[in-house]
Amino acid sequence: MLGLSLSAFTLLHVVISLVAIASGFIVVFGMFGGKRMDGMTALFLATTVLTSVTGFLFPFTHLLPSHILGIMSLVLLAIAILARYPQHMNGGWRKAYVICAVLSLYFNVFVLVVQGFEKVPFLHALAPTQKEAPFAIAQLALLLLFIWLTIASVRRFRQA
Repeated sequence: MLGLSLSAFTLLHVVISLVAIASGFIVVFGMFGGKRMDGMTALFLATTVLTSVTGFLFPFTHLLPSHILGIMSLVLLAIAILARYPQHMNGGWRKAYVICAVLSLYFNVFVLVVQGFEKVPFLHALAPTQKEAPFAIAQLALLLLFIWLTIASVRRFRQA
């Protein structure tokens, strides 16, 4: 995978994902203040695309739910990039950009929670199969948070 060992490639993928998540939250909170944050937005969109693309480079034998999520994320990111850059967020493209950007961040954080319950011993002990209540509660809380973030971002982000 890009000339790297599996562990080195995994580390690279995780670092890209964490940068995407951190920059995504900065961009979303910038939206609350009506700030475009052009540089941070470019970083968020680029690293989020890279997160999805590098996810497809891991070895696999059949289509997994993570691949479907990656495809959905890339579709959302394509719309967000189209809305942000060629369409300059004019008219309904502003709302399309905001919704697609926030949903792309949600998908990354969703995967972070899944990975947390798989890899962090304390969380794994609470939900070893991810069918237990703590996992469901965490994902429901995350979903509710992102519904609120999406609505608030759409209402508060206005083109400068």
